Amino acid sequence: MTALKLKPDVLTQRAWRRFKANRRGYVSLWVFSILFLLSLFAEVLSNDKPLVVYYESGLYFPLFKSYPETTFGGDFDTETDYTDPYVKTLLKKGSNWAIYPLNPYSYETINYFTKHPNPAPPSTDNLLGTDDRGRDVFARLIYGFRLSVLFAFVLTLIGIVLGVVAGALQGYLGGRFDLFAQRLIEIWGSMPELYLLIIFASLFEPSVLLLIILLSLFGWMGLADYVRAEFLRGRNMDYVTAAKAMGVSHRSIMFRHLLPNSMTPVITFLPFRISAAIMALTSLDFLGLGVPPTTPSIGELLAQGKENIDAWWLSMTTFGVLVGTLVLLIFIGEALREAMDIRRG
Repeated sequence: MTALKLKPDVLTQRAWRRFKANRRGYVSLWVFSILFLLSLFAEVLSNDKPLVVYYESGLYFPLFKSYPETTFGGDFDTETDYTDPYVKTLLKKGSNWAIYPLNPYSYETINYFTKHPNPAPPSTDNLLGTDDRGRDVFARLIYGFRLSVLFAFVLTLIGIVLGVVAGALQGYLGGRFDLFAQRLIEIWGSMPELYLLIIFASLFEPSVLLLIILLSLFGWMGLADYVRAEFLRGRNMDYVTAAKAMGVSHRSIMFRHLLPNSMTPVITFLPFRISAAIMALTSLDFLGLGVPPTTPSIGELLAQGKENIDAWWLSMTTFGVLVGTLVLLIFIGEALREAMDIRRG
């Protein structure tokens, strides 16, 4: 019994060693994880509000609370505009000081003081230039990268849950249920997904939630086929037959015995599904069918680069971020595929 309990742990350790042996995939996992963790703190890294303000013996935190301009000696009761040169002078007057983020722009901050017409080229003020509305490209890339990855994670998670449940039921029950379900999946898969997105985009206000719902309706079918095949192969094995003879419930057999042995395709295709979700969001935003225009998006920046051919910094930097992200995910996926291949020993 002890050997049986240790076996899954031993297999996991061997798979992890095989994954680490693939240096390209292992390094890519670290790089992608660091970039994603940094993007989660985008408000701290890139924002037009100071992190901390010391004014007349008092500490203020504009990042977490709004303060009127009169708090810092200004003239208006409205929220302080920390990009105003007059406000910056007040915050530096005497013993006062303020600590700004590394990039003093948010994704919606417009630089009204740029020396060039928008889109402005890279400068000391805007490291990657501005877009056609004067917003900082570097800030929009940080926020857009976070939105794309989080969107891909949520869409992939929903697709995995739906795909695993559908594939498990088809593969375990088999027979008429499997035949009927396969016909329904074939009919549903033949629906024109892009046309449906165009129709719903014209009927409803574009939002991230709407995109997740629409794409989730179709994103689970490919994974369901792999899980179904694994369950069809494993349902007649000896340990499943023994579990049925012992009176174990079908639910326990499916999700405690068959599912752990059927997770190889789920784990292997995970990075590729994430990259596909990122490309789906980018493509829809590029076509104007994705998130609202004010939302920071990689696809929206690519569309601006197409409309402003002379502004090379729009297309080049955005294309670099998109390709770099997809390459990292592909390397991670290749390493996972080799790690899950037990024939490699």
